[in-house]
Amino acid sequence: MRKAVQQRTLDTRARLTAVAHELVTDKGFEALRIEEVVAGAGVAKGTFFAHFKDKDELMDLLIGERINALLDQMAAKPAPRDVEQLAKRLVPLVDLMASERYVFDVILRRSGAAAMEEIGPIATTFGRLGEILGGWIDQGTFRKDVPNDILVEGVEAFLVQTLALNFCALHSDKRMKDRLLPYLRAWLAPVGG
Repeated sequence: MRKAVQQRTLDTRARLTAVAHELVTDKGFEALRIEEVVAGAGVAKGTFFAHFKDKDELMDLLIGERINALLDQMAAKPAPRDVEQLAKRLVPLVDLMASERYVFDVILRRSGAAAMEEIGPIATTFGRLGEILGGWIDQGTFRKDVPNDILVEGVEAFLVQTLALNFCALHSDKRMKDRLLPYLRAWLAPVGG
């Protein structure tokens, strides 16, 4: 009996997320409404809240899945040899994170930057991104006078800064990749190189 209930719960959650994926693909993340998700999944609104605390928790899952798919693609390719290649590899991730102001806001709230009790999908992707970046920095022609973990945290900080300035009216005059590349050159280029 217990297995049937568990399977039904898993099926319901899968329906909710499948409908949410479709709605996001059609309308975008911010435009998604809980009412549309439950209607599409054929469940009551209370059922949604039995699976997700709020829309942000659902967005954490959906955005985290998309980031993970990009990280899978990044990890499957050979390590970039230099700063220009590394910056180019980050462009799809930057594009997703900047696809909507709402997406960037959710990423900031759910990345672990704010003291959260639970580590969710987006926060987990930041850990994974750090691992990928660390491997790339170890293998490439990047500076070696600073510990790898500090270099990784700097790249992540410049990534967030690039995204933040993209949404700032005073600094939105540059394309993100044109802003990110000089940061990464200054931070990662070998000293004297």
